[in-house]
Amino acid sequence: MLTARNIHKKYGTLEVLKGVDISIESAKIISIVGSSGAGKSTLLHILGSLDTADQGEIYLHNEALHLLKGKKLAAFRNRHMGFVFQFHHLLPEFSALENVSVPAWISKKSKKEAATRATELLDMLGLKARMHHKPQEMSGGEQQRVAVARALINQPAIVFADEPTGNLDSTHAKELHQLLVSLRDNLQQTFLIVTHNEELAAMSDAVLHMKDGRIM
Repeated sequence: MLTARNIHKKYGTLEVLKGVDISIESAKIISIVGSSGAGKSTLLHILGSLDTADQGEIYLHNEALHLLKGKKLAAFRNRHMGFVFQFHHLLPEFSALENVSVPAWISKKSKKEAATRATELLDMLGLKARMHHKPQEMSGGEQQRVAVARALINQPAIVFADEPTGNLDSTHAKELHQLLVSLRDNLQQTFLIVTHNEELAAMSDAVLHMKDGRIM
């Protein structure tokens, strides 16, 4: 479903990725682990089209991402990819429902259609009673679940998650792990996760180890 070949990336003289190949099947949770500086987040950002490779090819459902530019790339990303980061990046002036709806608004869905889908997701994620609360009125775990719902609103092919439990305590981290597994099982959702959390990695369908800019 997602394939990347010979991905290289340099920042100045620092070679961060040294010819990475990766292939991901649908409805799987894949974790990338490795020490800090191994290139995990850089790879995730390039696969998610948030950064560009110096060399290599990336295909998502046979679409050549490395050839897309500007508005076409942004539209493809909005439609086919979801993102969850260590920090939730919710808009403080918006309610949970509005935050989840933002990617749907960007993709030109009507407010009614976006609200219906957002409500379904928040209910599924145990946040029905918190829909009209703003981020500061929710716990860290609730805020991250809102971020997960936002990532899912456009029914993406894949969700990229960069240290999604890195800012959560152990209880909320475990809840998020179980949530991702249930989304894989119930929605056939694909996740690619960068994590230092061994428990989350252990719940994945496969674990890829990165070292010195390569997948070992």
